[in-house]
Amino acid sequence: MLPGHVAYGLGAQYGLRVSTETVVAWERGLTVPSEYELTALAGVLWCSPGELLTAARTLREHRVARELAAEELARLLGLSTSAYLRMEESGRWRGNERQSAVLSEVLGLTAAGFVAVSGREEDLADLLRGAVTTRWQAHVRSVARLVPLERGFLQDVMEQLHTDYQALMVSTLSWSSTGTEHAGATGDAGREFLAGIVERFWRTAGVEGASH
Repeated sequence: MLPGHVAYGLGAQYGLRVSTETVVAWERGLTVPSEYELTALAGVLWCSPGELLTAARTLREHRVARELAAEELARLLGLSTSAYLRMEESGRWRGNERQSAVLSEVLGLTAAGFVAVSGREEDLADLLRGAVTTRWQAHVRSVARLVPLERGFLQDVMEQLHTDYQALMVSTLSWSSTGTEHAGATGDAGREFLAGIVERFWRTAGVEGASH
């Protein structure tokens, strides 16, 4: 179907006034359809909303992919619809441990997916950078509050990440070498490691990244 056909179908079947240009923008990822528009789009294309969200990242996208109404998910979580929607719209999940477990189960989230939809990835990155560059033991409790992994396993992962970073820094240092070029290479290696610290953490834990 051409974008014009899709736009016509949205109007004819669902009463939506959507231009061909808007459909093209959706296809290119330049704009995002509303929840109703996404549902209608799936109807026009004879597929499920989840099939249109192959890389759901936000809480809303995961919910829509599961074809759950906000009211239904809020009820399962033991929240009012308005309280749930405030968290969904802000991108910051503030539920308790039990609600977090229910959310992960209902939406089929991995540990990485949960951290992503709860808006905690940057917080996790900051903690992990501190853990690998200083004493990792001092950061375990804070990381455990963000990541739904068993504490002993989490400690092993953080220790390994710390070991990997320190080994990298040692291997890129050569006491027989002087000059700014070598120092720059060492700094680049360290910055690259720290920039991808969250994905390295999930790989070390054997958990699929949030984008999968």
